[in-house]
Amino acid sequence: MNKYFKSAYLFGVLGGILGLVSFFTLSFFRDDPTTLNLIFGYVIIPISVYLALRYFKDYSNQGYISFAEGMSVGFVSYMIIAIISFLGIWLFLTIDINLFELIKSSKIDTLVQSKDTIVSQVGQNSYDATLESVKMMRKTDIALNDAIWKIIPGLFFTIIISIILRKNPN
Repeated sequence: MNKYFKSAYLFGVLGGILGLVSFFTLSFFRDDPTTLNLIFGYVIIPISVYLALRYFKDYSNQGYISFAEGMSVGFVSYMIIAIISFLGIWLFLTIDINLFELIKSSKIDTLVQSKDTIVSQVGQNSYDATLESVKMMRKTDIALNDAIWKIIPGLFFTIIISIILRKNPN
């Protein structure tokens, strides 16, 4: 079982660390680093998953990888990235209270500025509920949102990369 996950651990930890470095770096340049960090995640996730699957295929499994093996290795890889990202962002926001307040106020400002558009699309009640939920936002909400947006594309990219790299012994 360890042979399946050695590469997943390696590249999952690497991807998670790069995601945290991205969040920390962006927090020095922007009041709300969350949006750009999600975009960076869309770059780091497929690279990490690809490298984990390729490493597994080439160095642990004699040049072969089934779809199931690819899905397993990819799952562990993107889940490690998501867990590291969640814990790191939560810890950073816990330490730097000002950043959390800046992110929260930035999200509220965005909602207030886009009020007319949002109300015309989803109605006043939905807008009010969204605004109230953003005002009640906690640090874990920001970290969990980032983790979820690492898992969803992680699954998508893992399926595609597993199909592309699949090679079964004849």
